Amino acid sequence: MRICMIGTGYVGLVTGTCLAEVGNHVWCVDVDQRKIEKLQNGEIPIYEPGLEDIVARNVKQGRLQFTTDLKEALDDSLFVFIAVGTPPGEDGSADLSYVFNAAKQIGASMENYKIVVAKSTIPVGTTEKIAGHISQEIASRDRKDLDFDVAFCPEFLKEGSAIDDFMKPDRIVVGTQNSRTAELLKELFSPFCMRENRIISMSIPSAELTKYASNSMLATRISFMNQLARFCEKVGADIDQVRHGMGSDSRIGSAFLYPGVGYGGSCFPKDVKALIHSGIENQSPMTLLESVEEINKTQREWFYQKVLNHYDGDLTGKTLAVWGLSFKPNTDDVREAPALDIIPWLLEKGATVRAYDPVGQENAKAELPKTDSIIYCEDNYQALENADGLLLLTEWLPFRRPEFDRMKELMAGDVIFDGRNQYNPEQMNAMGFVYHGIGRCVL
Repeated sequence: MRICMIGTGYVGLVTGTCLAEVGNHVWCVDVDQRKIEKLQNGEIPIYEPGLEDIVARNVKQGRLQFTTDLKEALDDSLFVFIAVGTPPGEDGSADLSYVFNAAKQIGASMENYKIVVAKSTIPVGTTEKIAGHISQEIASRDRKDLDFDVAFCPEFLKEGSAIDDFMKPDRIVVGTQNSRTAELLKELFSPFCMRENRIISMSIPSAELTKYASNSMLATRISFMNQLARFCEKVGADIDQVRHGMGSDSRIGSAFLYPGVGYGGSCFPKDVKALIHSGIENQSPMTLLESVEEINKTQREWFYQKVLNHYDGDLTGKTLAVWGLSFKPNTDDVREAPALDIIPWLLEKGATVRAYDPVGQENAKAELPKTDSIIYCEDNYQALENADGLLLLTEWLPFRRPEFDRMKELMAGDVIFDGRNQYNPEQMNAMGFVYHGIGRCVL
């Protein structure tokens, strides 16, 4: 099949590449000429394990092309995916201007029947508005001969494992009102569920809400565990033991029961805010999600307070190492990353920060204050040189089993603030470290 993918951001590039990998011909379209030129030269604008190789392979074999010419891509395609950004506005609502601009361009350029599939995360009712914008453009051209259908197919990609998520999905949601469109989309996605049919058809509004509901549920689990961890510290319980006890219940399961310094990234914060805003707009307040968001916001403040309390509220002259700047491992994405809040707070109290992240360092530099008080290091051990304490903020694999003896030799102090509960409190204390985790107790 022949596909036009509008948008070469995270979702568009991964989706387009994976669709090409199973034999489709995919045009990836973007208005950013520089970005397209880089892609044409094999330069990938995001860090995602495996993506560079799969892009190169499909470009070489002629199934994947990059262009700024929407009409060229449209004329050659049956399916047109909209995968542009929907950034949050100041009030938390999703900015749909890029989505609607794409819809208008489709209506202004199409010359034959298309199936227009919204892939961007959008509030309930947006796909219908997309159809309206396309229809208006067609009507302005006086082209009564043109026809199209719309659908919404949400993405469920985790940064750091997006290729595997797409190629081996838990489920594929197809939202459409048209049975013929549903069958064509099922055919398009069938290579990704050959052994078991994981395609779920539903109405467009239901599909739109499924995406927001899924991310909001995961965010809720994280915030619940973070609030529970705070309570554990008050009553002498250990959140890790509680987590094991909860997760062994088949009705609950173990996924997303890990406390930490709060969720971040491009999806959870944005989607929770957007669903809260949609609830207000429709006179159905999402009071639970309002609490989820508030807990997440205060969790990093609570963790930062641990650092302050240890040093009696004064960080003047202290050097603190920070391991992890991206919001999660295996990505260079620093959007809403806890480090972007915590590091400036440390600086305000007079600390010097020695920071390291395996791939997110350059993106973090662009967001953090420009100051000599932040020293970016070449590896995690260099970050420890003469550090009074260590803050672990992202659970990258190399940080899980470091050389603790080497750490003690490099550090001036002996304090570890473990924001991801990677280490065993008893073991750390036995090694001579002062250990502060999230909801942990030493028996």
